[in-house]
Amino acid sequence: MAQVMMDKTCRDFAEALAAREPVPGGGSASAYVGALGASLCSMVARYGASNPRFAEVEDDLRHAIAASGRIGFELLELVEEDVRAYGLVSAAYGMERGNPHRSEVIQDALHEAALPPYRIMVACSRVLALLEEMADKGSRQLLSDVACGAVFCRAALQGASLTLFANTTSMKDRERAEELERECDALLDTWLPRADGLAKRAADAARKRS
Repeated sequence: MAQVMMDKTCRDFAEALAAREPVPGGGSASAYVGALGASLCSMVARYGASNPRFAEVEDDLRHAIAASGRIGFELLELVEEDVRAYGLVSAAYGMERGNPHRSEVIQDALHEAALPPYRIMVACSRVLALLEEMADKGSRQLLSDVACGAVFCRAALQGASLTLFANTTSMKDRERAEELERECDALLDTWLPRADGLAKRAADAARKRS
């Protein structure tokens, strides 16, 4: 897949995000922020895997390196997927109003556009599970990095949910829309508090209260 957005420098991506253009938008930004969370998870795991003090959990750390790397790559691809999905919606709404297939095409495009943010949420949930493991098995000196990764994934989860809702609210197939919304709500209910827990754990440790 041609990585159009991810071929940009960080500065270029930020400038593209700031431009008066619909893409990249909140969904793509959320995917990128989630990928940064995955990268922090990889960093923490790599420090532990190369340290003899963590020999007992080396296999777990190396698994975390591989898993967070795969998820991070998936999230970078989802930056592009979100852009592509918006293009489908834009093209659908751009069809001539007299076209008898216009409504159906719009509805299919809206459903298609709700899938990348849902996948972003699932991916960030998987990263958060790995970060919880790194909080227990990685270096205590890197607990703040673990927590930063969790905060990034939390933001990405919530940001992606808003993009999902923006699409499902216009879907006429309410059964399909509400199924996505229920799954989205379940992810938020489960993982936002757990991400907050990691952030609090790091803050308390830094302030010597744990």
